[in-house]
Amino acid sequence: MTTRPPRLGLGIGWRPELALLIERRADLGFIEILAEDFWSDGAVPAALDALRERGVPIVPHGVSLSLGSAGVPEGERLEALARLARRVDAPLVSEHLAFVRAGGIETGHLLALPRTHEALEIVVRNVRAAQAVLPVPLALENIATLFEWPGAQMSEADFVAEVLERTDALLLLDLANLYANGRNLGVAAAAYLDRLPLDRLAYVHVAGGIARADGLYHDTHAHPLPLPVVGLLRGLCERVSPPGVLIERDDDFPPDAVFNAELDAIVQACARAPNAQAVAFS
Repeated sequence: MTTRPPRLGLGIGWRPELALLIERRADLGFIEILAEDFWSDGAVPAALDALRERGVPIVPHGVSLSLGSAGVPEGERLEALARLARRVDAPLVSEHLAFVRAGGIETGHLLALPRTHEALEIVVRNVRAAQAVLPVPLALENIATLFEWPGAQMSEADFVAEVLERTDALLLLDLANLYANGRNLGVAAAAYLDRLPLDRLAYVHVAGGIARADGLYHDTHAHPLPLPVVGLLRGLCERVSPPGVLIERDDDFPPDAVFNAELDAIVQACARAPNAQAVAFS
């Protein structure tokens, strides 16, 4: 049976530098926190507890489970994520379809998976292992990458769709990552979206990036939200009403007026959704 994602609305990735703006944003629907920031002692800032008491859901977002590694996810990491989900009464948690370690070596990066049938079986096994420990549904995110492994046996969209179908996981669709892969690897966004099971959509990420001297576009989370990413969001909202859309900003924080304008652009894009009144962005 397909897990039904909750309605989340407009989201912001938590950073202390954005705490006051977050507190003042009246139409805020949810907050995403970087899970690993809160694993050591389980404590969360008072501002986050205040948001939770106000009725704003908090979604832990992991970066270190390494669901694509040959080994199963480490039990301590899973238990820590599960404890955090309970601590903040999370409606769901999210992680990346990537690997970050192999042979005991930590890469420090979210690395792309080889899109082979063997890799697919490993990811399905690992996602199921994580789901067995987590107390809430798990959403899986597509990543940005600067390379692809040779010998792919399926497209990225087909790989993602198969994992979701076989695990009953939800989808965290990162449109900034899709835009980056389109620029760097020639991924066609419309065809990509055609292949995804958008009925499993939990929420959406948007973020800024920059084209650097190497000629590649880098998803930095530290630059203005590009108009093409907003365009991708509009296109998505013509297909489906996303349960939530969240902007990630991790550095070089702009003035509140600039950031609020980007949030307003997200709200306006979602007004195109076929069932916009259900998106609860206002």
